[in-house]
Amino acid sequence: MARRFSFGPFLLDTARGTLTRDGSAVAVGQRALRILQALLEAGGEPVTKAALMAQAWPGLVVEDSNLSVQVTALRKALAAGGMDDEVGIVTVPRLGYRLPGAVAVEESQLAPLDHGAVDHGGRPSIAVLPFAHLGDDPAQEYLADGVTEALIATLSRFRWFSVSGRGSSQVYKLAPKDNRTAAAELGVRYLVEGTVRKSGARLRISVQLVDAPAGACLWADQHEFADADLFDVQDAIVQQVAGAVEPALLRNVAAAAGQRRGGLTAWSLVAQGTWLFHHVTRPTHLKARELFRQAARIDAELTEARLWIGRVSAGLVAYGWSDDPVRDLQEGRAAALEAVQMDAQNPYAHYALAIVANYDDDFALALRSADKAIELNPSFALGHLVRGMAVLFAGDAERAAASLELGLKLNRYDPQNFAWYTFAALAFLFAGQPERAAERAIAALKVRPAWRSALRVAAAARAALGRVHERADWQRQWSVAPPSADALAPLWRHQLAWAARMEQLSWRA
Repeated sequence: MARRFSFGPFLLDTARGTLTRDGSAVAVGQRALRILQALLEAGGEPVTKAALMAQAWPGLVVEDSNLSVQVTALRKALAAGGMDDEVGIVTVPRLGYRLPGAVAVEESQLAPLDHGAVDHGGRPSIAVLPFAHLGDDPAQEYLADGVTEALIATLSRFRWFSVSGRGSSQVYKLAPKDNRTAAAELGVRYLVEGTVRKSGARLRISVQLVDAPAGACLWADQHEFADADLFDVQDAIVQQVAGAVEPALLRNVAAAAGQRRGGLTAWSLVAQGTWLFHHVTRPTHLKARELFRQAARIDAELTEARLWIGRVSAGLVAYGWSDDPVRDLQEGRAAALEAVQMDAQNPYAHYALAIVANYDDDFALALRSADKAIELNPSFALGHLVRGMAVLFAGDAERAAASLELGLKLNRYDPQNFAWYTFAALAFLFAGQPERAAERAIAALKVRPAWRSALRVAAAARAALGRVHERADWQRQWSVAPPSADALAPLWRHQLAWAARMEQLSWRA
């Protein structure tokens, strides 16, 4: 049973995990709210320090000074909200604290949360649980709360999955529950949870993506940031975390759909197609395209079916797997345009149009579409990557390298990163940074060891560094690698000077 405590001008709602004054939110961290709840539940009687610390730091052993920090922050927040000293938090010597004054308590059942059922073959659903603060600085608690809110808003921009609102997930700030229970109550399958900790002059954010019903951690990572302006840090955190969570979720949803049989909806067909698409072979690309076409026929309003037709059509042409590139690009461009018209706020739709336009030699359209995808969601890794491709194909190596590097930073585990790393390697090579070019070529080969394009760039980079003897080794590896298209045809068609330079570096003595 949830409770609401009304005292002075304040209202503490334990169900929502919020403290408000006359309807306006009061910025208080989660530990301070737990302390406040314990004091209010005591009805004016003293509460020992040990009891308060057990409430605020369950299962942890902490020093009394940690409690003092939280009580001081709570007193300041209440005083700033207009609470008189005589009814504020009072220190009880050698015992603890109490909160005198009249308190009205209302028992209330939390209303059912309307987020639909857990994923049963439809769009995946996700909730961001309140990030936990593991330090003593109250400012970090505000950062943890801000990261939670901003991450919910950013993930919502991807649009192909549903995101539970902040008001729903905040229930678990004061009353945490196990992941399976929280997911069931929220009506979602996936949860994002994390912690904020200060270590010296740096902030460390730990985050993980969980498949709650399966009890499986799908992805986990740590991000460290300099202890600078908190708002700048928050923006950087959210961009990196959202940029990594989204592709991890896509991989898991696609893999689950790839194992599903029978009773397929249009969305399930799209999910199965994405699973096949990310195998990056000619047979799986062709099969994926048929599934996307079938989904488009079943559901005339499903944006994802159209945008994936655009993506797979571009892929077939890029990798040299198309029997009729002109026809495939026409189909892909038409489908991507339909996707943009159906949902102009979908960054994936603009990405699909951008990548088709790149292989249709329309770099101006590709750049506009990529910029729009990034405008809609700055954390969208593919938006930055396709922008780098467009800029590279148009002949600006330095700007291309910057966009490609940002996209790769946001999404380090994309199955097609062997191509993106190769684009970045060429950008660095033509920008006069052969050492970086060699590094990126090696990164591409770690994803796909026999990728001929990356082997060729590695050879060219060694030659540019004056290491001709090393180039010979890369040339030998290239000669025995299986034939493949290099996905760079537009670059060589339009940047003839670069094509000649590449020929000179990679093959000539």
